[in-house]
Amino acid sequence: MTGETATATTDVDAVVAAAADAAPLVRGAGRRSRAGWLRGIADAVDAEADALVEIADRETHLGVERLRGEVARTTGQLRLFAGVIEEGSYLEAIVDGADLAAVPPRPELRRLLRPLGTVAVFSASNFPFAFSVAGGDTAAALAAGCPVVVKGHSGHPELSRATARIVADALAAAGAPAGAFGLVEGRQAGLDLVRAPAVRAAAFTGSLAGARGLMDEIARRPDPIPFFGELGSTNPVVVTPGAIVARGDAILDGLVASFTLGGGQFCTKPGLVFVPRGTADDPRLRARVAERPAFTLLTDRIAEAFAPGVDRLREEGAARVVAGETSEASGPVRAVVVASDIGTFRERSDALLEECFGPVTVLVEYDMIDEVVAALALVGGSLTGTLHAQPGEPVDALVAALEERVGRVVFDGWPTGVAVTWSQHHGGPWPATTNTYTSVGATSIRRFLRPVAYQQAPAAALPLDLRDEALAGIPHRRDGELVLPSPNRGTTP
Repeated sequence: MTGETATATTDVDAVVAAAADAAPLVRGAGRRSRAGWLRGIADAVDAEADALVEIADRETHLGVERLRGEVARTTGQLRLFAGVIEEGSYLEAIVDGADLAAVPPRPELRRLLRPLGTVAVFSASNFPFAFSVAGGDTAAALAAGCPVVVKGHSGHPELSRATARIVADALAAAGAPAGAFGLVEGRQAGLDLVRAPAVRAAAFTGSLAGARGLMDEIARRPDPIPFFGELGSTNPVVVTPGAIVARGDAILDGLVASFTLGGGQFCTKPGLVFVPRGTADDPRLRARVAERPAFTLLTDRIAEAFAPGVDRLREEGAARVVAGETSEASGPVRAVVVASDIGTFRERSDALLEECFGPVTVLVEYDMIDEVVAALALVGGSLTGTLHAQPGEPVDALVAALEERVGRVVFDGWPTGVAVTWSQHHGGPWPATTNTYTSVGATSIRRFLRPVAYQQAPAAALPLDLRDEALAGIPHRRDGELVLPSPNRGTTP
């Protein structure tokens, strides 16, 4: 890796001040320029992928193959956002012409989305590329026209600094203003970051406890700011009787692969699975879990919490181990499945729904589908809900119950795979997220924008994207009608 070392610092004031100075320049940079910044970062990260993966594997134990795939996802989403801002519909541009004959008379109004300002991005432990320094939050915020200050995660500090250096060098080479990107480290730096007056929004992926601490600090500000948090998630799964009879082998294979993927440290891990009575004692389940290797988890702290977490499920949740084995209090951990019944779940749902980070899942055996529909009312908000059913089985009530509690409903598949697309939604009701937006996919840019309307504004006073010559090149509404780009697409600022 080449270039100057990006400064990783606890001096939040200096980094935020630089971002504040850069904010007007980042906001004023045209969409074409910002798209170039993002592609420049993507190309630079790809060029340094081998060295970055080596550092990441040493710090996170996630494995080279998994990490290479994550680098590809990371650079892919940077390029996706470059295309998003060039296409322009994310601006939600609207023009209503003046109508002096209306009662009352109507002035000309033009409206579009504008950048919030400096965004604080908090890296996640379990995705050291895709939800970290150059991850989706950083890409979306820069695409929106916002400077970014990243708080690096303590689980991969060397990787954070190396990636930050690449991002900073790429932005400089692409002509972005100094201060458009910065990195800070340390718990206190994170608190100082959300207190900083120039920070206008924060994006966080992590624990519920960590989020509450930051939200408390934000609430104490004289001007509280938006906090876009992705927190805990149970990700309920329902397997119908017809599905387990018709596809039992495939379902058990998929379940074990999904809840152990990445050592069970995915936010979309299927942590609660409703299955027909008798499934928990299926010898095929025990055999598949026994085949899984021991996992070295992301940090010592996470590893040390795993065995006590499983014990809580067994003791407080009145669950029993049906596959795998309990682990020692530290070191590598083994996959384990615990099981309970629907009646116990109704009585002890608080304990059985407590998230345990790592390769464990909870089976809940039921007799009637109606019992599952009622039980889902006890499940808090999640990122995903999954249904395995056969054609012809009545599932409308199950789908409706899942839809009420999750942001993505998966049919006959598994949730541990999040495509980065225009249509993706990675969010859900509290405590899955703190808002209704997605943190993955093209529309996650909406978090870092706010609408501004301009009344009777002269053309020279309008943002470039709201002037007629630019509107000709982007989808927009004019007097209520959707207008698509003309063949020559106008001009892209």
